[in-house]
Amino acid sequence: MTHPADLAQNFNLLAVVQSGRLAAEAVVLAASLRHTSPGFAGRLILAEPQPGPLWPDDPRLTDPATRALLADLGAEILPFDSRAFGAAYPYGNKIEALGILPDAPFLFLDTDTLITGDLSQIPFDFSKPSASMRREGTWPQTELYGPGYSAIWQSLYTRFGLDFASSLDLSQPDEYWRRYLYFNAGWFFHHSPRTFGTRFLQMARSIHDDPPKELDLQVLDPWLDQIALPLVIHSLGGGRPGPALAGLDGDVTCHYRSLSLLYARESDRAVEVLEAVCAPRKVKQVLKEHEPYRKLVYQGKGHKARALFDRANLPRKEQAIRNQLKKNGFWFR
Repeated sequence: MTHPADLAQNFNLLAVVQSGRLAAEAVVLAASLRHTSPGFAGRLILAEPQPGPLWPDDPRLTDPATRALLADLGAEILPFDSRAFGAAYPYGNKIEALGILPDAPFLFLDTDTLITGDLSQIPFDFSKPSASMRREGTWPQTELYGPGYSAIWQSLYTRFGLDFASSLDLSQPDEYWRRYLYFNAGWFFHHSPRTFGTRFLQMARSIHDDPPKELDLQVLDPWLDQIALPLVIHSLGGGRPGPALAGLDGDVTCHYRSLSLLYARESDRAVEVLEAVCAPRKVKQVLKEHEPYRKLVYQGKGHKARALFDRANLPRKEQAIRNQLKKNGFWFR
């Protein structure tokens, strides 16, 4: 039997690439992986949705210079067909893309992730899946006369025959969102993308197509992936990440969400890595065509945005940071 520690150096990295913003982010992801994790022995696979009935516009990465640069950085672009979500719910790409991976341990990362440390040194136990805890209480939003957190989440666990009680964090008070298993879908992992992806798709479609009555007042878009994800992880014997995974959303990866937010709130190390990997001429030639990189990185506006905030005393809500950036003309998506 393979011990989880033996798998730590041998896993594939998956992200999604499309034309536009995701193409630029994929360049930064690939460049930062090579810059900070030269010992990474797995494959960097970029899943590319293909044209079809669920995409009114061609979603593929069409710029040949970007494709060539990604190949030069060691990324493999593999196609997949959208059969469930497509343009109507692009977050579903991460669910359907799992089907193209070889059935070996994997780590999924949202494309807007910067690698700031040695990814190969994180001691994953791929038999116990987990996901990012860098999240806010975005779902569900309870109503005064509607069902509470417990009723809503329990209805979902019951739908899939799962034990609800064992998913709870009993150190948190009843009817407080942190008590319930809830992740950001910016990263997640498992030993089998086939098993994980099949279950993720099944659960997401069931919730979307036939939500329990307790969800009648709830909005599923854009939260569907984050509603299904804890159910998938719990069903496969996983749970909240332990201290061994602290480098994810820590000193090894940075899920920055937007370049403006990176400059506003992330560490000096994250800014240092970003600017180092954006500096080579071949990278600059591609990224300068994208306004956020042109303005924030190459024209220096990122440091002006950064000066607006005290990173030791940031606003509690992300929206307040966004509002301040927008007010001062530094918000670029």
